[in-house]
Amino acid sequence: MGRGRQKAKHTKVARELKYFSPNTDYNALERELTSSPHDEYSEEASKWAEYAADDDDTYVAEDEQRA
Repeated sequence: MGRGRQKAKHTKVARELKYFSPNTDYNALERELTSSPHDEYSEEASKWAEYAADDDDTYVAEDEQRA
């Protein structure tokens, strides 16, 4: 395929993407934006809470542990 045909194809796709406007469900968007993020992630956070409590951010090399 020549460069002109390739460029025309890319231009066509870009134009379709630029002017594409799907129907927006504003009620669903409002529900998503007004929901509490804590409720969404509380189950996931509680599942890993026991590991987070034991985690120490400081790194100790094996050589230092033996000393």
